[in-house]
Amino acid sequence: MSRSRVRSPRRKSRSVAKTTAKKADQQSFPEIQNPKSPKFHRFIGVSLGGGKTDKTALSVIEYYPVQKKIFLSRLFDKIQTEDEVSGDLLIHRMITQCPPPVESISFDVPLQLPKCMTCCLPCPGYEECQEPEIQWMWKHWRANKKKKSPPRLFTPYTERCVEQFLQTELEEPFHLQHAMGSNLAPLTARAHYIQNRLTAPTLEVFPKLSLWRIGTALHLSKSQLRFHRHWESGHDNRQIVLNKMMDRNVAFIYDQDVKTLVESPQAFDSFICSLTGLLSFLGQCEPRPKGFPRKESWLEIPKKSFVWP
Repeated sequence: MSRSRVRSPRRKSRSVAKTTAKKADQQSFPEIQNPKSPKFHRFIGVSLGGGKTDKTALSVIEYYPVQKKIFLSRLFDKIQTEDEVSGDLLIHRMITQCPPPVESISFDVPLQLPKCMTCCLPCPGYEECQEPEIQWMWKHWRANKKKKSPPRLFTPYTERCVEQFLQTELEEPFHLQHAMGSNLAPLTARAHYIQNRLTAPTLEVFPKLSLWRIGTALHLSKSQLRFHRHWESGHDNRQIVLNKMMDRNVAFIYDQDVKTLVESPQAFDSFICSLTGLLSFLGQCEPRPKGFPRKESWLEIPKKSFVWP
């Protein structure tokens, strides 16, 4: 698919960082005018930053199954509070004003708290706890304690089973920060606040792992995939990934949005989140592992050998 700009009456430039609260109200998505237009599905990806920063981005992709085409139709970067309108409300408006069909909204932060944060049972201490999530953590920790570099004892009030799983059970160790660790705890709280107001299905995505699987399918080098957010080489690596996607006709992206995705790691991650939501919709993500606690959160992880639409 050509990367040249395609004219569209719906296409308008948006810069959330410079809008007033009044303009934010007007940032609605256009209604679908042609009832005979090809059926498509929308997927939203959100890379969430702190509520008092401008490091939040939101992407919307559209998938046309008949033509087997993917379009990045909307990209919002540097979403932040504007006067008395919070960044949280802006995110909510952008999501709710997106006309259907919205199949899923994917976030790059935890959407479920650790077991011990929500448990209402009398606590015997996690050394004696018989809850399935805690028992799984003990089993996993004891199995890895015998290794050359054994892990530290887990803390089920800051971490979840999935964070332990990613460190040891995939083709490479992937270190997902603890949901209630010092770095992610504020973002976890913000995600829960936003999620409570949404009606569309929400998914949790680890962009670094999703990009690893997507990039491997595109035959990109490991260094380009490992350091897509690196302060020095990240810019070039994101450009390489996007070029490869467009060369392989994975997705159509407007020139203006390519520039934003290259310059903004948050915007890039939101795009990866929306792509992962599409792959999940198509059944191209890993199922919950056998024996993994049923009530414990699981990530949407593209399969090792998935098939592009």
